[in-house]
Amino acid sequence: MLTYPDIDPVAFSLGPLTVHWYGIMYIVAFTGAWYLARLRARRASTGGPAFEKFRFTDEQLADLVFYGALGAVLGGRFGSVMFYNFDRFLADPLWLLRVWEGGMSFHGGFLGVMLAFYFYSRRINKNYFDVLDFIAPLAPFGLGVGRLGNFIGGELWGRPTDVPWGMVFPHVDQVARHASQLYQAVLEGVVLFALMWWFSSKPRPRYAVSGLFAVGYGVQRFFVEFYREPDSWLGFVALDWLTMGQILSVPMIIAGVVLLVVAYRKPAQA
Repeated sequence: MLTYPDIDPVAFSLGPLTVHWYGIMYIVAFTGAWYLARLRARRASTGGPAFEKFRFTDEQLADLVFYGALGAVLGGRFGSVMFYNFDRFLADPLWLLRVWEGGMSFHGGFLGVMLAFYFYSRRINKNYFDVLDFIAPLAPFGLGVGRLGNFIGGELWGRPTDVPWGMVFPHVDQVARHASQLYQAVLEGVVLFALMWWFSSKPRPRYAVSGLFAVGYGVQRFFVEFYREPDSWLGFVALDWLTMGQILSVPMIIAGVVLLVVAYRKPAQA
């Protein structure tokens, strides 16, 4: 049985400025996405006509990451309020601004990013799904880093377990639990990244890369929710076993399957 290390959520302080690990994880995530975007664009520049749609200038890439960061933060916070914490928001509206305390929803961030990239694609006159197909392989890196941030913050712990690698979170109780944050860091940040990077390294029809990401994330999230403790104020939201995370993942899986079917039934549109 393991014990959760007592990690100070504050990384360091400089006078009145307090820097939280959660904020640092966001900086690492977006910096990594920018680096990977440059690498992907450079590969596209030598990849032949099939990769023409993935060629971006350095200025466009900087804007791409900015739009993505804005969509992820605003959408993630909005999703956390609407899907998980609406009562908390009503009781304490300023909580909406205290991002360092946690409370970000992936599904809300996902919708925010898609909306941000819609406006971005119109701005640079590129096909919307070409932009999504370009950015999809970069997302798992940020997701994995974010889950490490959840672990450092001691939030989103797992359900009770008797497996040898069960971990006690003393700030929760003295029960051994799944370290579900680390499960998600591996699945979202390592496995999904490897799958997406490999899949996108070869020419694929339009919609295929985005579709695979939606299916890949949705399936692994649906699975790992069986090991993650449901939010105490929500519990199981359907059938006495489905969590909110699973409910929100189902539309992603369906949308991803639809995109893959469209991609390979009409590859000439790529």
